[in-house]
Amino acid sequence: MATRAIIPFLVAMMLVTGVCNTLLTKYQDMQCVRNCKPDGHGRPHNFEQPVIQTVQMFIGETGCWLVVFGFWLRKRYLSRNEQEPLLYRPIRNSFDDDASIDDQPPSPAVKPLVPNDETRTALSGWKTILLALPACCDITGTTLMNVGLLFVAASIYQMTRGALVLFVGLFSVLFLHRKLHPFHWFALFVVVLGVAIVGLAGALFPGDKNPAHPPAGGEATTTTDDLLKSTIRSLQSTTTTSPNPDVLWTILGVLMIAFAQIFTASQFCLEEWILEHYALEPLKVVGWEGIFGLLVTLLTQLILHFVIGTTSAGQNGYFDASEGYREIFSNRTVGWSSLAIMVSIGGFNFFGLSVTRSVSATSRSTIDTCRTLFIWLVSLGLGWESFKWLQVLGFGMLVYGTFLFNEIVRPPLRACLPRKGEEREAGRMGGSGLLPEEPIEHL
Repeated sequence: MATRAIIPFLVAMMLVTGVCNTLLTKYQDMQCVRNCKPDGHGRPHNFEQPVIQTVQMFIGETGCWLVVFGFWLRKRYLSRNEQEPLLYRPIRNSFDDDASIDDQPPSPAVKPLVPNDETRTALSGWKTILLALPACCDITGTTLMNVGLLFVAASIYQMTRGALVLFVGLFSVLFLHRKLHPFHWFALFVVVLGVAIVGLAGALFPGDKNPAHPPAGGEATTTTDDLLKSTIRSLQSTTTTSPNPDVLWTILGVLMIAFAQIFTASQFCLEEWILEHYALEPLKVVGWEGIFGLLVTLLTQLILHFVIGTTSAGQNGYFDASEGYREIFSNRTVGWSSLAIMVSIGGFNFFGLSVTRSVSATSRSTIDTCRTLFIWLVSLGLGWESFKWLQVLGFGMLVYGTFLFNEIVRPPLRACLPRKGEEREAGRMGGSGLLPEEPIEHL
């Protein structure tokens, strides 16, 4: 009973930390770091350091080793208490429950420290370098998404990440030799269409990307008819007049976030391949990827700083590491938000791994949907973006496509269902899931 009672707490903490990851990063992007005074010279500049934000993420992942160390200390303490003289040990008799304590399932909070399969070869020694491969994919994907978040609203960013299911499905077929049924392909089409609609909503209302300086205009529209007319006028002005720079930046941001999902899907497939052949605790997988990712990112950042960041064109840019770290340590708001992001990412990895190995696929998809919905609602409540009916349509299609792909809802046509022989073959292959090892989402 106590084991099941802790699951709602883990789910709540997973949602809180997952929502905070996106909102805190967007909040950090909105902080002015140069020319902030109204009477100052030059245009105000916000914090725009996507590479440093990637470093923050890997520091948060590396912090998972603190949890591993804490559980190790607890286990060692309990083992010492069990070393008692035989005279004082309780002796079980036939009247005791037949179930042994060791046979009980582990608590959900401990599942991230249970190996995925103890019958496989342990991933140790030099073999842990294999985890540097998914870490490199994580570096590229996260940095691209951090750049894209600079140009779009937080909810657009989170919804566009729904394109991940498309590339996971394609890569699982190409490299892991999984099989997709017709309804899977239809679901992927719906997801692509939903991402396109969400991106269109962001392009038609590009002012949401910089809520600190909202565009001038009248009062917000209130009726559906006015919203439809406003959307049509925005679409006409976008296609008939010269492109608005804000629109182009928004489209670029959406494309970068969607393109980044290729690297995230590659990371998932690499982790799947590694965990199919080796056994390792999921939380240690995150910890090792955090170490490798942090080392590679810092080395790459140092090289790019001297090659690009020190040039006249690269000063105060994405690769100017000295300016970026100066902004973190000199601006209190940016500094504490960096610390909060690290803690939030570390917590999200622990709570996320605990939940994904304790609940069903339906519950996981529902939690992911709630995460996106909460980010949207909080952004609206804070005034960071405006409500867009077109975005509601795109979000609905994303949710339906994802649920259909994960076989949570039935396909609209019976012809799309797999035949009985194909269902039996899928059962022999370990179920219908394309990634049975449960991909580890870090951000």
